[in-house]
Amino acid sequence: MLHHRTICATLLLVGTALATAAVPAVATPAAPARATACSTGWGSLAKSDTDSTTMPLRNIRTGRHDCFDRMVVDLPGAGRGDIGYSVQYVDRLHQDGSGRAIPVAGGAVLEVRVAAPSYAPETGEPTYPARAARPLPGVDLTGYRTFRDARFAGSFEGDSQVGLGVRARLPFRVLELQDRLVIDVAHNWTGTR
Repeated sequence: MLHHRTICATLLLVGTALATAAVPAVATPAAPARATACSTGWGSLAKSDTDSTTMPLRNIRTGRHDCFDRMVVDLPGAGRGDIGYSVQYVDRLHQDGSGRAIPVAGGAVLEVRVAAPSYAPETGEPTYPARAARPLPGVDLTGYRTFRDARFAGSFEGDSQVGLGVRARLPFRVLELQDRLVIDVAHNWTGTR
């Protein structure tokens, strides 16, 4: 009788194995790789806001992102929406006051004017250690896809001026955030990474 049970159990196991093998394997299709689309609807026309602040400029820094390169102008104490600016493409960067041309490397020059001094209004002491016509202190653009050069033009009558050299005339946007102004320049017009 033990022999009969062993045969039945063996047949049951073999039958289950054959039934499992007979069911075709269904491959689950792999999810298609999605390319990240980048917003490029910013355009390349001048952007501005007429506000101003007496809070002095303290720092300018840059960063690389998948879809754009970014410049941040730090203005501690300036409220959100209280920062005046003008950002536009120019043929050449001309220093306010003197009119002196400042060379800026790149296929196009974006002039960034911020309605804030780079010095303490009460004392005239510098709050940002930049020098006219020199690269921005602490900014290294090595490896950036879009940015090529960043030069300080000066601070004149409460406005600070920077020349941002970019690869070509590309779409850009300007964001006013708490204590800072952000300028993003897209890597291209097509919205692809």
